[in-house]
Amino acid sequence: MNSLEKTTDVYPSRQGGAQLIERQDPTVYQVRDKVAPVPVQQIAHYAEKGFMLLEDVFSEAEVLGFQRELERLRGSDAQVASGETITEPESGDIRSIFRIHESSPVFNALAADKRLADLARYILDDEVYIHQSRLNYKPGFRGKEFYWHSDFETWHVEDGMPRMRALSMSITLTENYEYNGPLMLIPGSHLQYAACEGETPDNHYQASLKKQEYGVPSDAQLEEMAKGGGIVSAKCKPGSVIIFDCNTMHGSNGNISPKPRSNVFFVYNAISNQVVSPFCDQPPRPEFICSRENIKPLS
Repeated sequence: MNSLEKTTDVYPSRQGGAQLIERQDPTVYQVRDKVAPVPVQQIAHYAEKGFMLLEDVFSEAEVLGFQRELERLRGSDAQVASGETITEPESGDIRSIFRIHESSPVFNALAADKRLADLARYILDDEVYIHQSRLNYKPGFRGKEFYWHSDFETWHVEDGMPRMRALSMSITLTENYEYNGPLMLIPGSHLQYAACEGETPDNHYQASLKKQEYGVPSDAQLEEMAKGGGIVSAKCKPGSVIIFDCNTMHGSNGNISPKPRSNVFFVYNAISNQVVSPFCDQPPRPEFICSRENIKPLS
């Protein structure tokens, strides 16, 4: 699909008042004759709730290798100077490093690992590519929150992702306790699209990657979603994988504990769902945030 191609906006947002719109796409696209790479109960849970948690996917030795690479990148002057590293708004600590599937051979191999990519291919019933990748550090004492949001709302409006045929995988590199800002999700929220108020400012990504203020749901929308599904904290040990649909409402609290909460984050998009022109009156975001050039399926 050409990035300049125009397509119908079936999920309008930031074009009026806040409202909840019924999802128009499947959550699990797989055909019946394929064997699921995880227990079918997990797939059913994902379809119903919008996420699943797989523990012990990666060994202690593998996690140790990922942690070493995480620290190497954090200490790389070239990486920090690349313009693809986001710092905390007040402390200056590293918050996220983007496009790690291209800058790091370790994480390039991890993105294509069959334990991850095969599951993405199964759920999306298509070949997949990495729409976005990053390391999230959330250091102890000063790691700031990620406010509630649907990734798809931003990817649709600001990147031009046409449909809900993408998912995220968060590989945990540290223990996720209830007190160090673990990922929180609203079960069932993926079945409704939270169209947001406001308009997209110029170069919005420069501020939103530190603290997002546009493309976030209203209090009433969050209350309605949480009323139906509650809120779940993804507490788990290193080497676990949290898989969640692109439209699942999620966020995390700040981390004032001594324990950092770090993870590797990959967004798998269906090759048939490549981005088009953004659904807002703004130019596309940079390539390190949204892959739109030289797209090819993961091998």
